[in-house]
Amino acid sequence: MRSTLLLVWDRSVLRYLIIFVTVSVLGGCVDRSISVTLPEALDVGTAQTVFAATTRAREADGSYGYRRADRLQFLETTVSIPPNHRPGTLEFSYSDPNPSRQFVLAGVREFPSEQDLKARLNGAKEVTIFVHGYNATQTETVFRAAQLAHDIGLPGKTLVYSWPSRGAGSGYAYDLDSMLFARDGLQQTISTLKSLGVPRVLIVAHSMGGALTMEMMRQAELREPGWSRRNLEGVLLISPDLDVDVFRSQMAVIKSPPEQFVIMVSRKDKILNVSGRLRGTAKGERLGNISSTEKLAQYPVSIIDTTAFNKDAESSHFVAATSPALLSILNAAGRVSRTFGRDQGGIDLLVPPAVRNDAGATEVVLTETGQVRVSTP
Repeated sequence: MRSTLLLVWDRSVLRYLIIFVTVSVLGGCVDRSISVTLPEALDVGTAQTVFAATTRAREADGSYGYRRADRLQFLETTVSIPPNHRPGTLEFSYSDPNPSRQFVLAGVREFPSEQDLKARLNGAKEVTIFVHGYNATQTETVFRAAQLAHDIGLPGKTLVYSWPSRGAGSGYAYDLDSMLFARDGLQQTISTLKSLGVPRVLIVAHSMGGALTMEMMRQAELREPGWSRRNLEGVLLISPDLDVDVFRSQMAVIKSPPEQFVIMVSRKDKILNVSGRLRGTAKGERLGNISSTEKLAQYPVSIIDTTAFNKDAESSHFVAATSPALLSILNAAGRVSRTFGRDQGGIDLLVPPAVRNDAGATEVVLTETGQVRVSTP
């Protein structure tokens, strides 16, 4: 176990910083690079296919770690979801997993070529790309994507963009550099899917993955104005760890974002509160815990406020994936959209329908009873 010395001058954030450092220290007791594959787990659990595109370097043992690769690799993974799985929970073990109680990696296959990926996509009309955040290993990210796809009922195929996070609480600076390194790979992933004939590509990005997504779209727009709307059906940023002023500067370049652009926020996100205060931001605000949408009023985006669901969520920083109540609402909204929307896809299948306002932001506040309150700042 590692020891950590932290000097704190701001007494107001002391409690949150102690929590943050404790998680980092405890994480050092477990080798998170271990990735056990058990094909026989499928005799017990339910199979969930998660494709992956990664810019992580392949290690000697066949795993994909934190080192940065010089090329993009596509994979197919199979996850066994335990029979007793409860929506919003993600239980797994780094070694000696129990398929009856835990998510288990049942198979990993590398694609020698993009055409092999095309064959396995089997004419899919929609692919949802999940972009993870800071401090994540590849296997953890695959498990989270499998859990989301299962609990919400994501449309089409699910693909993880696994960028080279250090996978350690102390690796924030490394992850910031890796996030910037990973921009080209994310754009290449989307371009590859489009070239393989996938008509609708969506991005669901969490935390620092939201910053990566915005940076990718910004650089793509500088190269090819209008790229984002031409190539993306929709973007959903969940608890984005991104400065609001930086977001505004990115949107100034993007100009015409994908038609369906949703930001899920929670005003009680403790991790973003710490992130903001460490950066000297007033009131500890980041885009994912913004208290007022006035700064976003000019942009054609929908802001979904999930604060009401913090109480039953395992993580205040990932309410959309860990609140059983919210997941139930999202799942029901998706079923209704699929029933009455015919061939309709996109973000409308993932969130309750909002009143669109292409001239400015739409704020949607979700309540614990599933009611929706809509307003424009």
